[in-house]
Amino acid sequence: MKVFTIGFTKKSAQQFFDTLRMSGAKRVVDVRLNNVSQLAGFAKRDDLAFFIKEVCGMDYVHLQDLAPTQEMLDEYKKRKGDWKTYEARFLDLMRQRRIEECISKEAIVEGCLLCSEDKPHHCHRRLVAEYLRQHWGGLDVRHLG
Repeated sequence: MKVFTIGFTKKSAQQFFDTLRMSGAKRVVDVRLNNVSQLAGFAKRDDLAFFIKEVCGMDYVHLQDLAPTQEMLDEYKKRKGDWKTYEARFLDLMRQRRIEECISKEAIVEGCLLCSEDKPHHCHRRLVAEYLRQHWGGLDVRHLG
């Protein structure tokens, strides 16, 4: 069971869509809390859903249950919070939400978790993938960027 992850920042539209197309993923799973901002450029929700289908032949789904809360995001991003604190709080949130039971494997497996961060190291998409691998087992996580 494979799952991919990708961030859209610091990538041109061509780099982003070429990487997705070559990945073998069947769908993009948007795990962003805020996905309609003008700052998202080509990755704004409705535009992205259109481009994903037309350019890559993939499906698009937004799973907000896999996103942090606004308070958590603000603390980490706007107030320059500590990554370890954010990570612990987000892992606890996923446990509270019981995402391993509430999110269908069909939505995740062969999908690509999308967030804005250009690298997975300090991004919640990596935490989601690792959390699900731990609870579901057999999940091969591949970070595309």
